[in-house]
Amino acid sequence: MFDLKYISGVATLQLDSDKCNGCRMCLYVCPHAVFDMDRKKAVVVNHDSCMECGACAMNCPEGAISVHAGVGCASAVLQGWINETEPTCDCSGESACCG
Repeated sequence: MFDLKYISGVATLQLDSDKCNGCRMCLYVCPHAVFDMDRKKAVVVNHDSCMECGACAMNCPEGAISVHAGVGCASAVLQGWINETEPTCDCSGESACCG
């Protein structure tokens, strides 16, 4: 996949490794290889590559992953496509992407 990076340190992705059962589902569904395995547990290896699509959280059977899908870069790209404009988070300072 592409080596896309977004604004550093803003992705809302969180992983609770204590809840992880090692099923690897997050590795299979993540389009940007954000996850890897370490000692039979998922780990976040590319946090800034997360586009906050939510696929990992929706497919985690243990609820070990949380992400606020629809904020940040993924939302900006989708809104740009829909509105036929350049991607923008269109935030007013209250959005998670702008903090």
